[in-house]
Amino acid sequence: MTDNDRATCAALAGLLRAFMVLAIWGFALTCIAALVLALTLRSLPTTPAMGFGAVVILGVLERYFAFRLRLDQTLFGDLARGTIASLDALDRALDRLGLRNAASSPSTRPLDDRVQGTRQLMQRHAIVVACQSAMFLLALMTQDFS
Repeated sequence: MTDNDRATCAALAGLLRAFMVLAIWGFALTCIAALVLALTLRSLPTTPAMGFGAVVILGVLERYFAFRLRLDQTLFGDLARGTIASLDALDRALDRLGLRNAASSPSTRPLDDRVQGTRQLMQRHAIVVACQSAMFLLALMTQDFS
């Protein structure tokens, strides 16, 4: 890997670290919605109950994306520091762990493709958290506080 590749990996790892604020927000929404459902499900009207339920269901998807992004953050950080020597070594390790199928794609994926894939994953995660936030707000707005 060149110095430019390592700088790209370091910058992406830093971006992913900053992006984890969104993961914390999504996790907090999930926990609050689950708590509201657990404590008040019998007394909640249908619309707020469905809204909080949707937040919890979306939370499962959000947790998956957050996990994947955390893994990418660690791997890009290790590539930047040189802990992982090359993309080929990374692919071999991922194959050994069962996280990549070397038989279906025997060639090493270029760094640009990996960065693009991580950026797309970040966008999907942000969309899920935005949907969670909208559903949470909808549930709050339809809640009868009297």
